[in-house]
Amino acid sequence: MRKVLAVGAFVICCLAVLLAAKAGTLTPEDTQVDAQVDALVRGEMKKQHIPGLALGVYRDGKIVRAQGYGFANLEWDVPVKPDTLFQSGSVGKQFVATAILMLVEEGKIGLDDPVLKYFSDGPDIWKNIKIRNLLTHTSGLSEYESEERSKPGGPFDLRLDFTEDELYAKIKAMPLDFQPGEKWDYRNTNYVLLGFLLHKLTGKFYADYLQERIFKPLGMTSTRLISEEDIIPHRAAGYRLVKGELKNQEWVSPTFNSTADGALYFTVLDLEKWDAALYTEKLLKKSSLEQMWTPVTLNNGKHYPYGFGWGVEEINGHRLIQHGGAWQGFTTDISRYVDDRLTVVVLTNLDAGHSDPEKIAHGVAGIYLPAVKPVELKPIPDNEPQVTALFRATLADMVAGHPNLDSFTATERNDWPAEKIKNVSDFLKALGDLKSVELVERTEDNGARVYKYRVAFAERTLLLAFRLDKDSKFFDWHISPD
Repeated sequence: MRKVLAVGAFVICCLAVLLAAKAGTLTPEDTQVDAQVDALVRGEMKKQHIPGLALGVYRDGKIVRAQGYGFANLEWDVPVKPDTLFQSGSVGKQFVATAILMLVEEGKIGLDDPVLKYFSDGPDIWKNIKIRNLLTHTSGLSEYESEERSKPGGPFDLRLDFTEDELYAKIKAMPLDFQPGEKWDYRNTNYVLLGFLLHKLTGKFYADYLQERIFKPLGMTSTRLISEEDIIPHRAAGYRLVKGELKNQEWVSPTFNSTADGALYFTVLDLEKWDAALYTEKLLKKSSLEQMWTPVTLNNGKHYPYGFGWGVEEINGHRLIQHGGAWQGFTTDISRYVDDRLTVVVLTNLDAGHSDPEKIAHGVAGIYLPAVKPVELKPIPDNEPQVTALFRATLADMVAGHPNLDSFTATERNDWPAEKIKNVSDFLKALGDLKSVELVERTEDNGARVYKYRVAFAERTLLLAFRLDKDSKFFDWHISPD
């Protein structure tokens, strides 16, 4: 959730509305930057078939650029504007994490408190899960929003309504996939539970608490919980691409448009206020913010680049605090180059299988801050065709849904349960036919051979990286945008 060709011609001539560019007269340099940004955004929208997009660029917490491209509603030809509302997807998790840290500062909860302290009727398998594990996706809880569990007839059927108590009972019945702190694995279930926890601790539905403690104090007047029943001005429609044809977003019940794993509306105007607040102590002390942006330490002492509702990375030595989101025909990305005090927000109304707002955000950031400009990976000589052949065969098996797990290390095999295999298979299938595979990087690290390939499908191009051990067994598969 709330974790990526009929439009073509109109994107090229999409309506752009500039709210706030630069104060005073534009310099030639400003004009050149604006032209580069427009060209990049429009080019990616055409390539990705994105109907509409809102871009926010902030320096020192103030808008440099807030602009709409394309259409918020295709049926009425309504253009995207800076005040157009998009669904948050998982970018909404950072607000929930902030609310939890507020309660930590107030002494109402501890990060290392066991979850069972607050959910006393929870199963015994939760005994080692701490609040910190929920925030960092290291709890081991299973994913409620898997295709198997959320399909019609599944325990979390997205078309059905459930009470909070009913959802909680269903989560209690799920197994642990690994021991808390053993590894990192993104699970929306963690933040659904954190929403229930906020309700327990405050006596208020989590979204009402966010309104009271975060949105209203910051003047985020448009940010709110999703509701398909309410009349909401300037709301964008969400779309998905099905066999080259745009369709409206799929309907889900009000229950699943109200959970704490990412079910908000917001605009690039409101996110300016959020970005500005994160440079101050309006909401949290500096020490709490830094803790939120510190990579989690696993049980084995290794670090994973994720904090509390934020990914934590470096690009060319520049610290990046980032998160993406996807839900119901929308994708989002907020990328904060905090030491450079530059933030780029990209909101789209196309499904995650076809749109890549992170790629656009990083490209725009590179125009304003050339030091973080993404480096184009070019093909390198392939001196190990046998490895490429093995990779292609394994990839084909993965798309077909029956990978040869004997090609993976024993540890890696344990990380590929049937449910995960199906999810990866479905994701890759949706990208269409495999067009090409190019080796773009080959290194060695601690006795392992490390490979990165650019893999072009009909609908999207990805980077797939993996390692081979001394016995040529796969481990550490990683899929990322090109």
